[in-house]
Amino acid sequence: MTGSVDNLCDLHRTMCRRMGEKVALRYRSWGRYRDVSYHDVRRQADRAAAGLITLGIEPGDRIGILSENRFEWPIADLAVLSTGAADVTMHAPLSVAQVEYQLGHSQARGAIVSNQEQADKILARLDELPDLEFLVSFDPVTLPTSRLSHLSWQGLCHRGARADLEDDIAAREAAIDTSTLATLIYTSGTTGNPKGVMLTHGNLLSNVEAMVPIAFLQPDDILLSWLPYSHVYARLTDNYLATGAGITVALAGSIDTLLDDLDAVKPTWLTAVPRFYEKIWTSVESLDEPTRNSQLKNIFGPRIRQLSSGGAPLPRHVCDGFDRAGLAIFEGYGLTETSPVIAFNHAEACRYGSVGLPIPGVEVRIAEDGEILTRGPHVMAGYWKNPEATAEVIVDGWFHTGDVGTIDEDGYLSITDRKKDLFVTSSGKNVAPAIIERLLTADPLFDQAVIYGDGRKFITAVVAPNRTEMESVAKSLKCEITSDNGFVTAAPLLDHIDSRIAELMEVVSSPERVKKCLVLDEPFQLENDELTATLKVRRRHIIAKYETQLESLYGE
Repeated sequence: MTGSVDNLCDLHRTMCRRMGEKVALRYRSWGRYRDVSYHDVRRQADRAAAGLITLGIEPGDRIGILSENRFEWPIADLAVLSTGAADVTMHAPLSVAQVEYQLGHSQARGAIVSNQEQADKILARLDELPDLEFLVSFDPVTLPTSRLSHLSWQGLCHRGARADLEDDIAAREAAIDTSTLATLIYTSGTTGNPKGVMLTHGNLLSNVEAMVPIAFLQPDDILLSWLPYSHVYARLTDNYLATGAGITVALAGSIDTLLDDLDAVKPTWLTAVPRFYEKIWTSVESLDEPTRNSQLKNIFGPRIRQLSSGGAPLPRHVCDGFDRAGLAIFEGYGLTETSPVIAFNHAEACRYGSVGLPIPGVEVRIAEDGEILTRGPHVMAGYWKNPEATAEVIVDGWFHTGDVGTIDEDGYLSITDRKKDLFVTSSGKNVAPAIIERLLTADPLFDQAVIYGDGRKFITAVVAPNRTEMESVAKSLKCEITSDNGFVTAAPLLDHIDSRIAELMEVVSSPERVKKCLVLDEPFQLENDELTATLKVRRRHIIAKYETQLESLYGE
């Protein structure tokens, strides 16, 4: 990206004029990859935008997008922006009630869905959505009602092509400035309803302009994209930043096909979350170092130059292990409310164990209580229809992140924990759960962990073992893996786990040590609301789910 642009639409048009027939999107269809050029992405987005205008969409309106990742998703996003409207991007696994809340609260006039399953979530609560007027579907769907106008994606584009609204679209885009709302993204609330984060064109564009110079992307780079576009992390990096750098984005089928996609695409860049890297590391950790290093390089392919991680803390042992294999993972930090990137490690400034230096144009400071504050053009416009919540987190221009951290003498930022997750034991010991949980998951036996102990005389935990490692341990102990109601019950195995945890806890003070634990027989699941869209553990939800069983550990 060269020169300044006025909004996200201007960014895309500028790059399309420069890139022309270069491949913008690559996706798998019926077993083979298909390519869509920058020129064709822009043409389809313009047709869809015109189609939306014929449906009565005006600048400032909201349109929901409820879909898994597919090549139409970023094109639909571009189309909505070109009308002057804002999209409400919803995670595909959302429940019916969650979809109803986000569409209703945002007063969306229309929704774009992927398939019948997603359409049915809206249809189930249609009576509660009086503002909703139309539905557009990527795949064919059946609507047993005439209350909504319905168009297929192809039908919307054909309708737009016939309308000839190029001048109208140009006028709408010209009226968009940095303060114009681009998107509403609802944060996953641990209690109560989620809040709609208002991100403007200026918010997102500032993040792109800051990241392009330090991402060190090259013209022939290919990004393998699999994180949900409904989340701001992938939306910024895999969509707007990739556009700003003029590179090719290849869409993975899903997390289940990611290893096959890596082999087929042979990307130069991959953005991911810690959970993905942890699973890869667990699969090779038991190998000797030369074999492990070779295996890691085989997994990511011969052309990989850059791995990025965000969305949650990256365990240090995973980062170090990848580095020994010659695969640097550049960890960054941000939130939905900050568009999202606040700090980022990169090829010319990297310090493992930190989340990097603040990106250009972004200010960061640590409050007296240790909370990380940030100020700059990346900070959201506020929470939709919630000025009270906005005033709580933005004070004198500084956004209060809710995270606790430190800045070292060279300016590198490190994250300790979420401020609201810190707790105090009955002995008065302040505990940062993330530190203890990272100690547990550094052991290959434990995939995930959540600790508990606010106001208690000692700390307990819920742990989810790595199934392969647990089977290996059970075999060495000559015992069966028995379970009841989702908890492992095999006594020899539980005794072994207790001893492993006791060894891990030797590096922390006695009040910080996990003394007892619940051992699950399967990992935390996205489908059970135990993980966020970026596979981050929802600690409060898990504690609430297992609190009765945790409480019983204190009575034993």
